[in-house]
Amino acid sequence: MSSRLNPYINFSGNARQAMEYYKDVFGGQLALNTYGQSGAEGTPFADQIMHGMLETDSGFTLMGADAPPGTELRSGNNMSVSLSGDDSDDLRRYWERLSDGGEVQVALERQMWGDVFGMCTDRFGISWLVNISEPQG
Repeated sequence: MSSRLNPYINFSGNARQAMEYYKDVFGGQLALNTYGQSGAEGTPFADQIMHGMLETDSGFTLMGADAPPGTELRSGNNMSVSLSGDDSDDLRRYWERLSDGGEVQVALERQMWGDVFGMCTDRFGISWLVNISEPQG
């Protein structure tokens, strides 16, 4: 396997719902492993997600988990997940699904630099940037 860089998002007890939602948005294969499957059976957090990974047909990889027990989860505005490319249909479909039930900060429309761009926060509080460029060629 070659090296890769991808987002890893921590959730506060709703990682299963969030990762299943992203699978619904992007498609692909979702693998979820609980703390119970990893040796913490019988604990209050046994059914929470220790590690989840979504791999899509488009080549996206998104990982996520419930914050480990005893770890304070601090949400903030210091991270966004960016989707970009020139496949307008796919990117617009992702935008519609991610922004549905969330909050749009910047509408998906043509910007001063020439691309179509939008910014939203989804229903799980994750910030998304979508940039659609003109096909090259």
